[in-house]
Amino acid sequence: MESPKLPTVGPPPTASPLVDGRQSDRALAIRRGAARFFAQMGATCLFEASLANGRRADIVALSPDGLITIIEVKSSPADLRADTKWPDYIDFCDRFTFATAPDVAQDIFPETEGLMIADGFGAHVIRESRLIKLHASRRKALTLRLARHAIGRLHRLDDPTGGAPEA
Repeated sequence: MESPKLPTVGPPPTASPLVDGRQSDRALAIRRGAARFFAQMGATCLFEASLANGRRADIVALSPDGLITIIEVKSSPADLRADTKWPDYIDFCDRFTFATAPDVAQDIFPETEGLMIADGFGAHVIRESRLIKLHASRRKALTLRLARHAIGRLHRLDDPTGGAPEA
């Protein structure tokens, strides 16, 4: 008996779906260092996570106790000046912080928000972020959205043409 013919599937694309081309190498290094910092604290990070308000957070960190921190990467003073959307992230996290490179002046960042200095190897906190606990219903909705986003991304890594939906 002859085996049924299966469709031929080509190799997966070589470009990383985790890098969408919008970030500079410098911003990617800051992102990597900030994520390593949070990983050392036991948190997991999701990059370029879409929020219910249509904004896309550079990094969302979920700590073991369920706290959600959004980290906004700023690679230069011009990057910060051009960005007017960062306040839109605050309603979607327990903590909000900026991550920037060591050579960027720290005094340009709002004193009301957290600040960390990062490079491609790690990061350290300059100023702790405020803790403003999310309402339970928003936390549940956001956690579900982040889980679906992460699972969908893993699905697309395994099967780029399989039709996994964006969260």
